[in-house]
Amino acid sequence: PLPPQYGLVFDAGSTHTSLYIYRWPADKENDTGIVSQVEACPVSGPGISSYADDPAGAGASLKPCLDKAMKIVPAEQQRDTPMYLGATAGMRLLREENSTKAEQVLAEVSKAIGEYPVDFCGARILTGSEEGSFGWITVNYLLETLVKFSFAERWEHPQDTEVLGALDLGGASAQITFQPGVPVQDRNTSVFFRLYGTNYSLYSHSYLCYGQTQALKMLLAALHQASSSAQISHPCYPRGYQENLTVAELYNSPCVHAPSSASPGLVLTVTGTGEPAACGTAIQRLFNFSCGAQWPCGFNGVYQPPVRGQFFAFAGFYYTFHFLNLTRQQSLNEVNTTVLSFCRRNWTEVRGLFPQALKYLHTYCSMAIYILTLLLDGYKFSEHTWSNIHFSRQAANTDIGWTLGFMLNFTNMIPAEALQQVKGHQPGLWAGAVSFLVLAIV
Repeated sequence: PLPPQYGLVFDAGSTHTSLYIYRWPADKENDTGIVSQVEACPVSGPGISSYADDPAGAGASLKPCLDKAMKIVPAEQQRDTPMYLGATAGMRLLREENSTKAEQVLAEVSKAIGEYPVDFCGARILTGSEEGSFGWITVNYLLETLVKFSFAERWEHPQDTEVLGALDLGGASAQITFQPGVPVQDRNTSVFFRLYGTNYSLYSHSYLCYGQTQALKMLLAALHQASSSAQISHPCYPRGYQENLTVAELYNSPCVHAPSSASPGLVLTVTGTGEPAACGTAIQRLFNFSCGAQWPCGFNGVYQPPVRGQFFAFAGFYYTFHFLNLTRQQSLNEVNTTVLSFCRRNWTEVRGLFPQALKYLHTYCSMAIYILTLLLDGYKFSEHTWSNIHFSRQAANTDIGWTLGFMLNFTNMIPAEALQQVKGHQPGLWAGAVSFLVLAIV
C-alpha cells in the first residue's frame, strides 16, 4: 500500500498562530471522513500581525512548529507535502492600516517556510467569506453530513441529513455561515459550493472588529470616551480589579478611533465595578440593531436571513463557555443564571476560585455577555432556537476551524461530482468486460 499523505496549514490568527498537521491514506484521496489531524502545534508569541515593525520575527516564530512537522512527516514525503499559511482578521486590519507592513510580514513568513523541504503553496490573507465557508466545510466534513459511506459500499449523499451551520469567534472577527431556508438576497453574503454532486447555497458573513479582543477594545474605548477622564469604571470587570494602560495602547487598532483631545502617553486607570446589568447595556451599544433597508438583518445593517438548523459554535464561543461549564446544551435560562452569578463575584473571590486561569480571568464576564448579545440580539437566535447551538472545540478528534476545509478545498479532496463506487470498477465497464470475454470465448 502507498504511504499516507500529509498536509500542513498554518492558521495565523490575530492573537496567535497554530500549525495543523493532517494525514490521510494515499489511495483514498477522493473519499471522505478520512483526513485526520495528527498534531496542532501552537506557535509561541503573538499573532503575525503584531510583528508589523519586526517582520523577520514573524518568520522566526514559525520555526519550532515547522521543525516539529519535519519530525512527523517522513523525510521522503516532505517535498510532496502541501503547506499553506492563511492569515485572518488580524492581518486584514493591518492591511487596512498599512498595506506595506502587511506585505512585508507575509513575505517574511513565506521566506521562513520556503527554507523547509515542503510543497509550499503560499501565504495569503483569507477573506472573511472564505474563513466562514471553510469553517462550514470543516464542520460538515467531520460530521459526515456531506457524504457517507453506505452499506452498498459507495459514497452517497446522506438521506434526510441537514447540513450544520458554523459560528466562529476569533480575536478580531466573527463569522456566521449556514444554509438558509430562503434564497440569499444579497450577493455579498452568498456563497455557492458544489460538493460530492450536491449544490449548496450558503449565507456567510464575517464581521470585522467583532472578534473577542477587538470587541473588548471597542468596549473599553467607549467607556473611556464616556468618562472624559483618565479614571475609567468598567462594569464588566470584577469589583476590585484594576489595571493601567496608555491611550496609545488602547487606540492601537483601526477598530477604535482615539478622540483628538487624548494624548497618546496619558495613562488610563481601569477599575472593575462588577455590574452585569450596566455591562450588558454598554455591550449593546457596540452594535446597531436597527435594520434600515437591509431587512431582515443581523446587525450594523448587514442583511441576514433567519437562522435555520443546528449550529456548531467553536473557537472563542467554545473557550468562554467551556470556562463557565456551559458547553453541555444547558437551557438559555440556566446560561443566563450562570453568567450573572459569575459576573457578580468580586476579584478576590474569582482569583481564589480560578488561580489557573489568571491571564484572561478578568474578561470572562464581559466575553460571556458579549457572546450572548452577539448570538441573541446580533444573529437573532431566540430562547426557542438556543438549543440548536452546540458549543464544541473538536469533532472526530480534529479541531474545528477553517484550516481543514481550506486544505480539502485546495488539494481538491472534495470532488464537485458525486463519487462512483469506490471498490472495483464502474458497473458499466465491468458488464462490458464480461460480454467481451464471453464473446471472445464463443
